[in-house]
Amino acid sequence: MINKERLLHRLLELGKIGRNQSGGITRHAFTQEDRSAKDLVAVYMQEAGLQVREDAVGNLIGRREGCDPNAAVVLTGSHIDSVCDGGIYDGALGLLGAIEVLQTLNEQHIETKHPIEVYAFNDEEGSRFSFSMFGSRGVIGNLSHKDLEMKDRNGISVAEAMKAQGYDPNKIGEANRSQESIKAFIELHIEQGKVLESKNLSIGIVSGIVNELWLKCSVYGEAGHAGATPMTLRHDALVAAAEMVQVVEREAKSTGTTVATVGRLNVQPGGINIIPGTVEFTLDLRDTSQEVSDKVERQIFKEFDRICKDRGVSLKTDILQRIPPAPCAKEFQIAAQKACVASELPYFSLPSGAGHDAMQMVNICPIGMIFVRSKDGISHNPAEWSSPDDCADGVKVLYYTLLELAVKVS
Repeated sequence: MINKERLLHRLLELGKIGRNQSGGITRHAFTQEDRSAKDLVAVYMQEAGLQVREDAVGNLIGRREGCDPNAAVVLTGSHIDSVCDGGIYDGALGLLGAIEVLQTLNEQHIETKHPIEVYAFNDEEGSRFSFSMFGSRGVIGNLSHKDLEMKDRNGISVAEAMKAQGYDPNKIGEANRSQESIKAFIELHIEQGKVLESKNLSIGIVSGIVNELWLKCSVYGEAGHAGATPMTLRHDALVAAAEMVQVVEREAKSTGTTVATVGRLNVQPGGINIIPGTVEFTLDLRDTSQEVSDKVERQIFKEFDRICKDRGVSLKTDILQRIPPAPCAKEFQIAAQKACVASELPYFSLPSGAGHDAMQMVNICPIGMIFVRSKDGISHNPAEWSSPDDCADGVKVLYYTLLELAVKVS
């Protein structure tokens, strides 16, 4: 049924775009690597017999018509971009797996009542502009022109990057889809964790996705001479920030469910003989419960305030994004369970600790996700790997789930 060799070939071929010397993949939004990846995926969509188009925010879309062209569309797919030095499965498996499903349906001459569309979402990772899920935000109408002012490390704004790739930033609203036009969104993705591996299972059914809070914290102290300023008279921004980082770890550990990460640190002026005057760091905070996440956030900043007073520094916090948890629809989970039975696979339910485009899509339609086992739980890393058999299992479950939701006619 599913052509495992074709799927693997496409995964490996797409994985060559943006590859660096370490073997990792870097494909950031609105770059030449991103464009080359879209062009290749468009070829795959055409080979699958899909109608291909691109929307105003850079999402690549392949459509397979249903018997009733006026019926609400079932959406599937994933993202095409990557983090810095990432792996070849993150995003790509869900996208190429969805194309494989639709190509198989065409080869088997199977008709569905509802049309099915595959989305290659633009800039899910947010690695370039520190603003994730750009493409899916555009689909649900959750993009503003202020968002387009976000800049990368080279000072290039989203709007400028869009123009360089031939997009018109003034037309982002044209990517919006209405609620009544979409029946559901289903995303296949690697787990990026160790739960399935620990249970010796190739696939899992996602019950919901954690919230995602991204903050930029700026600590302002006082720069000074490293030799001439006594320890008792210092207002060292880095020492204060280091204490704050430890608070983040401690408070996240206290709940048993929360995860928090300080992933970026910028120290200024940055001289070996200068006391740091300013430190910027990012904070990524997640939990399946919004209530728990909010409680941890409050406790963290209560401690941050204490540190600022103790060390004579100040703190400014900017919210980069705040996305609530996204539950997966029960109807999808039931459809996915049936798909596991049809695929002769055991099923298991688990939450997603990583963010996905489904977190945006839940605002306009029911969502569901299928996870594929990740070896050693490794992701966002060149060593990211899921076996061909596991990938094929995930695509089989997606196949039967889409048939259930799009309503097989013949």
